[in-house]
Amino acid sequence: MPNTPTAKAPACHRSSRHYNAAVKVHSSAPARVDLGGGTLDIWPLYLFHPGAQTINVAIRLRAQCMVTPRSDKAVTLVSEDTGLTVTASAWDQLDTSGENRLLVHIARFFEVAGARIATRAASPIGAGIAGSSALTVAVCAALARWQGISYTEEQFLTLAMNLESRVLGIPAGVQDYRPAMYGGVSAVELGPLGVLRAPLEVDTDELQRRMVLVYTGDSRSSGINNWDITRRHIDGDASIRARFDRLRDIAAAIRDALTRQDWPELAKQINREWRVRQTLAPGVSTPAIEALIAKAAAAGAIAGKVCGAGGGGCVLFMVDPLRRTEVRDALTSAGAKLLDCQVDDDGVIVEERTA
Repeated sequence: MPNTPTAKAPACHRSSRHYNAAVKVHSSAPARVDLGGGTLDIWPLYLFHPGAQTINVAIRLRAQCMVTPRSDKAVTLVSEDTGLTVTASAWDQLDTSGENRLLVHIARFFEVAGARIATRAASPIGAGIAGSSALTVAVCAALARWQGISYTEEQFLTLAMNLESRVLGIPAGVQDYRPAMYGGVSAVELGPLGVLRAPLEVDTDELQRRMVLVYTGDSRSSGINNWDITRRHIDGDASIRARFDRLRDIAAAIRDALTRQDWPELAKQINREWRVRQTLAPGVSTPAIEALIAKAAAAGAIAGKVCGAGGGGCVLFMVDPLRRTEVRDALTSAGAKLLDCQVDDDGVIVEERTA
C-alpha cells in the first residue's frame, strides 16, 4: 500500500505472534468525488460495455482508525461518529447482526484480540463520497499492521471490497477502494482482464478552484439504487444498457477534458452525465437536490451532479473560480453544508505510535 513504508504490504502472510502490545496503530484514508462512470464499476456490468471506466478525485475528508492495546483478550469497537460502542470477550463473540456491523465483520476477519478499535470519519454518513469504503480501507490497513499480516495491493483491495459487500448484503463497486488506497486523480479502467487504476496528470490546484462540494443533509444508500439498476441491466433491460453505453462514452469525454484541462468542456460533460444518470431509476434526484442545483446555477455554477448513486448525499458543482464565493454563499443560504473538496494526493497512511 502506498505512501509510507509502514503501509506497504507484500505477499499475503499471517504472523504467528500477536502484535507488540506496547504499540498503537493509527491509519487514515481519503473519501472521493466521482466525476463520471459510476455504477459501471459493479461486476459484471462493465463486461457488457467495452472501454468502461470511472473518473474520480480523492479529497481531504479522511476516515481514521486507531487501534490501542487492552490488558486482556477482549475486543472493543468504538464508532465516534455514531457514539456506538461494542465490547466482546473474544473476537468470535462479536455479533454480526448487532451494532457497528462493519467494524464487527472486519474485526472477526482479522481475529483481533486485546484491542480497542476506534473510528471516525470526516465525511457525513450516507454522503455518496465513499466514506464507508475509506473507513473500510483505513480499518483493514490498521488491523493488518496490528496483526502482522501482509497483503499484495490487489489482495488488500479485494479484501476491503468483499468485507464491505458482506455488510451491505449486495455487490460493491470496485472504484471506491482505489482513491482511498492511492489518493490523487485517477481513472479506474474496467474490462475482462480486471481492474486497472490509471493516475491522471492534472493541475490539482486549478481543478479544486473549480469544485464546490455540499452535503444536502439527507443520507442515502448506494446499495439500494445501484442494486436495482444492476438487476435491471442483468435481466436484459435494453434501455438501461443503452444508458450505460452513454455513461461509458461520457466518462471517456470527462477523462479527455480533465487531462487537457479544458474546464468548460469538463463542465459540459459532467452536466451530460447527470442528465443521463437521472434517467437510470426513480429517486436518483430529488426536489431538494434540484432546488440546490438551480440555486447554484443562478449564482454562477456551470455544472452540478449528485455524488454516488443519488437519492441524497452530496452534490458536486463545477464553477468559474471568479464566482466560487457567490456559489458557496448561495448554497449555504439554501441550507446545504459546505465540505472540503481539496484534492488529497495521499492514499491510505498507517503509522505506529507508542502506546
